Amino acid sequence: MSTHDLYTLPAELSTWDVGMAGASRFTWEYDEGRDRMLALYQKGKDKQWDSAKRIDWDLEVDPYNVLGIPDTTIAIHDTPLWHRLGPQQRQDVRLHGAAWQFSQFLHGEQGAMICSARIVESVPDLDSKFYAATQTMDEARHAETYARFLQEKVGLAYPINEHLKALLESTLSDSRWDMPYLGMQVLIEGLALAAFGVMRDITTKPLPKQILAYVMQDEARHVAFGRMALRDYYQNLSESELREREDFVIEGCYLMRDRLRGAESWEHLGLSRAETDEVMRATDQSEYLRLFRSLLFSRIVPCVKDIGLWSPRLQQAYADMGVLEMAGQSLDALMKQDEDIADKLDEARFAAEEAERHAEVADTIALGSSGTD
Repeated sequence: MSTHDLYTLPAELSTWDVGMAGASRFTWEYDEGRDRMLALYQKGKDKQWDSAKRIDWDLEVDPYNVLGIPDTTIAIHDTPLWHRLGPQQRQDVRLHGAAWQFSQFLHGEQGAMICSARIVESVPDLDSKFYAATQTMDEARHAETYARFLQEKVGLAYPINEHLKALLESTLSDSRWDMPYLGMQVLIEGLALAAFGVMRDITTKPLPKQILAYVMQDEARHVAFGRMALRDYYQNLSESELREREDFVIEGCYLMRDRLRGAESWEHLGLSRAETDEVMRATDQSEYLRLFRSLLFSRIVPCVKDIGLWSPRLQQAYADMGVLEMAGQSLDALMKQDEDIADKLDEARFAAEEAERHAEVADTIALGSSGTD
């Protein structure tokens, strides 16, 4: 089945062509490199995995209850509009909400794959090229995984959100080599990593939990990569150059915040203009979604601070968004947590498989013993 058959809204049939500027840089220095970057590159090689084998695709998923979370997480829950909806319409709200969210994850992963390939092409340092090459493979695997999940388990897809599309376009069309890092590694990846984490921690369904945990294990390294590269580079930029990057960050964060409203996912309900406005008001006022939006900046804000973009103007922008307190988050602790959760899922799965094998062997021995009596 073509993905275009799954889209709930019309999607472009042709490719989306983004004009890219800037130089492709070769380097002839093959021996020198930063130890911490080369260590991250080694980890990137060691941690490669196969989506077809590591994830248990036989697990069932209810399309109308993809994450197994309560309806209180839905923006319009317990509003007059919610009470006017019939049972099937409420089912549709759950289905389309999950389809929209995982579709944006999918499109973001393709964007990350292209941005990391762009980094391989444009970054001047070979150690960064090495690591970005492993990330390109990671992002291909993530896109493959989310595409399969939408195709086989959800059965619906949404086109790329206009705000995500705008940030990707501005990231890829900039001629400066550090902008794919800043747009993708810090903003888009940082937001995605936090979103994956919230959903990983609240879902009660094993298949999405596996997918989110394993993808996060990779993404945590990608954010670390961006921090290393940009922290070194931004130490030497002028005030005017840093201000340009801060302008990009502020605009990008507002785009990411607005993307979270997911207005297009409500179009399938056939709501009136007044009802659509009611949905958007509920989305903006939802206490759960307010907390969710705040948590989504838990990876971006400390990363922006860490790489040296922390002027009073940028801090004020984060204060206006209500996320300034996220600056105190420890990215290293969060990365360690992401690694541990994925490893524990593997351990639990392998232990269950080992127990099944032991039981099969015991049954076989028991049958053999009874046959000889």
